Amino acid sequence: VQLQASGGGLVQAGGSLRLSCSASGLTFSTYAMGWFRQAPGKEREFVARISWSSGSWYYADSVKGRFTISRDNAKSTVYLQMNNLKPEDTAVYYCAADAAILRSINAGDYEYWGQGTQVTVSS
Repeated sequence: VQLQASGGGLVQAGGSLRLSCSASGLTFSTYAMGWFRQAPGKEREFVARISWSSGSWYYADSVKGRFTISRDNAKSTVYLQMNNLKPEDTAVYYCAADAAILRSINAGDYEYWGQGTQVTVSS
């Protein structure tokens, strides 16, 4: 199984980025997908999750209203649209796959992880 995250970069506060995560080696349409992030010196934290069918979404309070998670099962890809970025959004962003039906924001519940993509927001 491989999850390949991309789309990170350097952006000014208030700007936007769109992250992508392409999956292979698993039946993508049967997995819920999540995005997590980890800033230097901090623990990995939950950002967003989308169900296998795109029927439900869940966001961390810190990104609600600014970030949107979506997926294209035909392309085995999950996206994270990030708008109105803030310096505190600076982190390495990881995508992850979870076979469980019940919603989870715990990193330990996700079976597969991508390598991460760096997002840096300057003030």
